[in-house]
Amino acid sequence: MDIYDKINELYDKRRQVELGGGDERIEKQHAKGKMTARERITYLLDDGTFVELYPFIETRASDFGMNNNSAKGEGVVTGYGKVNGKPVYLFAQDFTVYGGALGEMHGKKIAAAMDLAAKNGVPFIGLNDSGGARIQEGVSSLDGYGQIFYRNSIYSGVIPQISVIMGPSAGGAVYSPAITDFVIMVEKTSQMFITGPKVIETVTGEKISSEDLGGAFVHNAKSGNAHFKASSEEEALDLVRKLIDYLPANYKEKPEKKQYEQIDEELRPDLTDIVPYSALRPYDVKKVIDQVVDGDSFLEVQQDFAKNIVVGFARIKGEIVGLVCNQPKYLAGGLDIDSSDKAARFIRFCDSFNIPLITFEDVTGFFPGVKQEHGGIIRHGAKILYAYSEATVPKITVITRKAYGGAYVALNSKSIGADLVFAWPNAEVAVMGPEGAANIIFAKEIAESEEPEKVRQEKIDTYREKFANPYVAAGLGMIDDVIDPRETRIKLIQALEMLKNKQEERPNKKHGNIPL
Repeated sequence: MDIYDKINELYDKRRQVELGGGDERIEKQHAKGKMTARERITYLLDDGTFVELYPFIETRASDFGMNNNSAKGEGVVTGYGKVNGKPVYLFAQDFTVYGGALGEMHGKKIAAAMDLAAKNGVPFIGLNDSGGARIQEGVSSLDGYGQIFYRNSIYSGVIPQISVIMGPSAGGAVYSPAITDFVIMVEKTSQMFITGPKVIETVTGEKISSEDLGGAFVHNAKSGNAHFKASSEEEALDLVRKLIDYLPANYKEKPEKKQYEQIDEELRPDLTDIVPYSALRPYDVKKVIDQVVDGDSFLEVQQDFAKNIVVGFARIKGEIVGLVCNQPKYLAGGLDIDSSDKAARFIRFCDSFNIPLITFEDVTGFFPGVKQEHGGIIRHGAKILYAYSEATVPKITVITRKAYGGAYVALNSKSIGADLVFAWPNAEVAVMGPEGAANIIFAKEIAESEEPEKVRQEKIDTYREKFANPYVAAGLGMIDDVIDPRETRIKLIQALEMLKNKQEERPNKKHGNIPL
């Protein structure tokens, strides 16, 4: 035997690893409309950039027939490569090997790749497709999960972490995606749940399908556990590529500025028509976003969850920004439990990775009701206050119409650290709306009047003229400028330029205690 025999042996072993669970299981994977782990990696990464790590790791378990299984690779493919020319580390669970079940060495492979991603300061991507913990390995498989959860947690805010759910993710397996920054799910073929339908039926008697329990629609629209859904695996991986384009490699870097073709006229006259003058009429804030950001640059996050707030990434003159916007089309743009959670998490992500925050405010207040109060709206609403106050990135607010009460304070007001607050001339900044204020302040006068409705309307108009306008707040320094709505994009371009070198420190501490 010579060196060439050894080289041939190497390639034979590598081919065994690359075959995963074998042709029959690969065909089963394809029959479900799913790609294999390696096919997913090939699709996601730039051509020819994938470098595999730890291909020859194998389980050391021998109980319950594990020693008779010749499958290689430990049910997961790990390595590094490039997405849009940017380095990333990743793993892809291989459902053709042990059903992608996670054992001790499977977990160690993922953990080792995560450590390299953190050391090198590049994003980490997980392509999840697993039947859960490998029962044959007992507690060792649970330790494997713990190794991953720990790294998800300590590397949070250090490097961006993206999870793509491309099959089942059950039991403890769901906690890793939940800690990561973004979760993408594939409709009809991916599910997440702590306990599956059979266990639920046994324990509670409730009957439900896997899709109805934890499918892409459920987690995107109801639970808020996922951020994006895709109709196919290809679309899900395309979303990863698109998302990576908005993110810096790590917390020390700023997002990459794109080349922007200068437009001679940055005025946006349509804004005066999009937003109705009457504070009672709804409109779609996404039309406002389209007017102020670079063309086709808005990537909405969690678009099906808590629709009364709109969050996402965009570019303004090539600069990446995070947008947090009240949506008057839903619940009059009021803040409830879910929208508070959604906004706070997005704000904290942007601050972690040096992405400036722009807030478009048109809010009646926090949503009233017994269900909201008993559900903890105080605690959840406080998360927005905490997130904005904690953030040190450039923070700009534009008040388009209403800014009432505690919601005005919470949505990046000057008092909690906004760098710049602009208001349109029709903006109403007050403790509450003129109608409610007049009913309280002048209740006795209205009640005793011979024409209560006429008096009531007079008092509403008086209150609106005296308090519900932007000039009182501007006179107190709580608004930096009252601007022509048509100049909103121009003002934002100028503000971002002026704030690009902003540096701000917070008191030295271990970490704060956000009201979770």
